[in-house]
Amino acid sequence: MLKNNKPSTTLPEGLKKHFWDVEFDELSFEKYPRFISERILNYGDLNAIRWLLSHTDLEFIKNLVENNRNLNAKTKNYWLTILMIPDTKIR
Repeated sequence: MLKNNKPSTTLPEGLKKHFWDVEFDELSFEKYPRFISERILNYGDLNAIRWLLSHTDLEFIKNLVENNRNLNAKTKNYWLTILMIPDTKIR
């Protein structure tokens, strides 16, 4: 899930706009990796996606996309295509 070479799990201030409905200062990637990843995959901009990919491993993202019900259908289809995950039905 977390890449071992990243000591900090606090979120950068630039991600705050994607977490409008929660207490941003209380979020930690160590505590809420799925929630944070879902939000970034659904609503994140390029910088947010880059941050996510630099702090997680690709297998975590693939597993999240394949087995998640919190991603909207268009987002899920997009990530399935980008990550080249074959023959996965959109739920």
